[in-house]
Amino acid sequence: MTKLLTSALLLAAACQAGAQKFYPDDPLVKEPRPRDASGVKSRKLSDYYDLVENSYGKRGEHGTPQKGIPARDVSTLGEPLDGAWYTHRHYWNAMTIEQLQLGVGGKNPPSESGQWAIVSAKSEGVTPGFEMKDSKGDRYYVKFDPTSNPEMATGAEMIVSRIFHALGYHVPDYYLIHFTRDKLVLGKDLRFRDPQGRERAMMNRDLDKLLRKVPRTADGRYRGIVSIQIPGKTVGPYKYFGTRGDDPNDVIPHEHRRELRGLYVFAQWLAHNDSRGINSLDTLVEEEGITAVRHYLMDFGATLGSASTMEKTARAGGEYYLDLSPAPKAIATLGLAVPRWQRVHYPKIRSVGGFDYVAFQPDAWKPDYPNQAFRNRLPDDEFWAAKQVMALSDEQIRAIVKVAEYSDPRADDYMTRALIARRDKIGRHYFAKVLPLDRFTVENSQLTFHDLAQDHGIETKGDLHVSWSRFDNATSQKATLEGVQDFRVPIDAGACYLRADLWRGEDHTKTVTVYLRCANGSAEVVGVDRTWPPQPTIH
Repeated sequence: MTKLLTSALLLAAACQAGAQKFYPDDPLVKEPRPRDASGVKSRKLSDYYDLVENSYGKRGEHGTPQKGIPARDVSTLGEPLDGAWYTHRHYWNAMTIEQLQLGVGGKNPPSESGQWAIVSAKSEGVTPGFEMKDSKGDRYYVKFDPTSNPEMATGAEMIVSRIFHALGYHVPDYYLIHFTRDKLVLGKDLRFRDPQGRERAMMNRDLDKLLRKVPRTADGRYRGIVSIQIPGKTVGPYKYFGTRGDDPNDVIPHEHRRELRGLYVFAQWLAHNDSRGINSLDTLVEEEGITAVRHYLMDFGATLGSASTMEKTARAGGEYYLDLSPAPKAIATLGLAVPRWQRVHYPKIRSVGGFDYVAFQPDAWKPDYPNQAFRNRLPDDEFWAAKQVMALSDEQIRAIVKVAEYSDPRADDYMTRALIARRDKIGRHYFAKVLPLDRFTVENSQLTFHDLAQDHGIETKGDLHVSWSRFDNATSQKATLEGVQDFRVPIDAGACYLRADLWRGEDHTKTVTVYLRCANGSAEVVGVDRTWPPQPTIH
């Protein structure tokens, strides 16, 4: 007995001594306590400069086709940590239909009692917008649909904000509103800049002029979308590369953050062409008694079939704004080589706009201009996103589409079918790049997991195989355990850590390596690594 106890103590000491790949608190789930960021200053980002800066040359750090740079903000399980950028939601803890439809809060719309006081307004642009305060004293930002496409932009924003919330991002809390003209009053001392550029007191006739650009519902009311003021002090947008120099917690280059790389897959699913820095927002909030920055995605009026002030054109998602690469081919073929995007046919439903699913091809989709985080994505970033897309069922997607409150039943049906079809294409495409196994755990001394391809009815070829090894945490060396070829965990192998290598059939180019920590006769999963075949360069 004494001998066995001594051996156990020596083994425990060896496990603690040179831990290099895994530490006792791995796998981490939450970001560490933030450092004080009260010194962060507000900043602006020029839309035009951002376009040029990202269109010509690469910004930030980039890998090569032979060796990509892995995401640097993930736990040993390959997951981003809950915190300033991201929070694990639907995939890991399934949300109810009600939760999916409510989104961020869902229970604080503008009060129906009393009037809404406009506290600021803009006259420029095709569609108007203003900021208002309800009788509760809460502030809301108000936007509308273009007269050409009632319900299109507001519907898109309602749907996509709910989806991005379910996917784990920080987003504003959005609500649809319906009102008559007498619901609005001008706030005290309200000033605005008129179409001639003159700043002056706003008058009721100015408001009436703005509302002429707003489509009305069949019963004569106006329909709009509001977002409640985001908590904290706004300090401007973030970029998709580099870090924010005045934020002591922003230490990982944005092009190497998994939630920003994986955003590419979400953006293509939802046709979020406008996924750029100008549509993000940083705010200073109090967390654990410390001032820290929280990072938001926002402005989803140009998603799905909407381009905010008009419906999307066929070119959206097909080419960058300043993409000259198709020109030589067009010249050489005298214009006979028609780009794929020119063959897209959109439904003739005004509230849907330009949203397609028949011609949609994952990886061929492009945002309005290059995004440096998207350019750095690797197959494990894509898989991380695709598994979350696939986790939204037909029923759940149908329920989320309902929040758009389309008056035309055809819009409701088409939007649901389009999102489901694009979802399925994403799953088939990105699950094929890797071995799509996930949710590893140990149950009854067996290594268990989900084969996501099989879970979602995607055809696979070959059986799964496993090879077990002892793993040296200090040196990362492994020693194969001969004769152990099933998924029973060899806890009795006398190792602090075990390594399980999984592959399918004869394909050893796509593998998943699972690391387990052993103690007191049991084992827990502490790490997951993936390999995949070489990938083409991302432009």
